[in-house]
Amino acid sequence: MTEVRILLADDERMVRTALRVILDAEPGLSVVGEAPTGTEAVAAAGALRPDVVLMDVRMPELDGIGATERIMAEVPDPPKVVVVTTFENDSFVYDALRAGAAGFLLKRAAAEELVQAVRLVALGDSLLFPAAVRSLAAGHPERERGRGTAPAWAARLTEREADVLRLMATGLTNGEIAGRMGVGPATVKSHVAAVLAKTGARHRTQAVIAAYESGFIAPR
Repeated sequence: MTEVRILLADDERMVRTALRVILDAEPGLSVVGEAPTGTEAVAAAGALRPDVVLMDVRMPELDGIGATERIMAEVPDPPKVVVVTTFENDSFVYDALRAGAAGFLLKRAAAEELVQAVRLVALGDSLLFPAAVRSLAAGHPERERGRGTAPAWAARLTEREADVLRLMATGLTNGEIAGRMGVGPATVKSHVAAVLAKTGARHRTQAVIAAYESGFIAPR
C-alpha cells in the first residue's frame, strides 16, 4: 500500500494534534508535518512534498486562500489541498476552491469522514458537495460578472463532454456517470479529462465552479 503523506496547516495546536492522532492511526496514512501559519504551510508543502494538505481557511500571516494559491503556483506537482472550515457557506471556502483546493471539510466532520476525504483526494478525486457549491456559486460576485457571456471553452466542448460536466456538477462519480450515460467508465474518464483540459481546471471541483460562474450551469 502506497503511503499517503499529509501536511496539517492550522493555527490551533490542539486541532493539529487531534487531526494527527486520527490520521496517524490509519493504515497507509502518515502526517509528515504541521504548519501554524499559511506562510509556513507553503514552505512545508515545498520542502516535505506531501500528497494532501489539510488547510484551515483562516490563519495568521497568510490565510488558506493565499496559501492554496501559492502552493498551486510554486510547488511542482502540487499536493491536493482540502480546506477545513467551520461553516460550509463561508465565502472563504469558495475562494479557496477557485484557487485550486480539491474540496472542503467541516471542522465538525466525524473521524471516518476525515479519513475518507484524505483517501479520496489522494486518489485524484474531488470532495464535491453539490448543494453547498451551488449555494456558494449563486451568491458569489464572480458569477454576476460572467452572467450572459458564454465562455470560450463552452464552444469547444463536445455534446458528450457538456453532458458529463453537467453530471459532474450533481456530484456523480465516473462510475455513476457511466451508468447514467450508458457508456464504459474509461469513456467517462476520457471525457472528464477533456473537460478539465478545455476549462483549464485542475480537478472536477474547479471545472464545476467555472461552469457555474460562466452561466453554463445555472445554480438555481
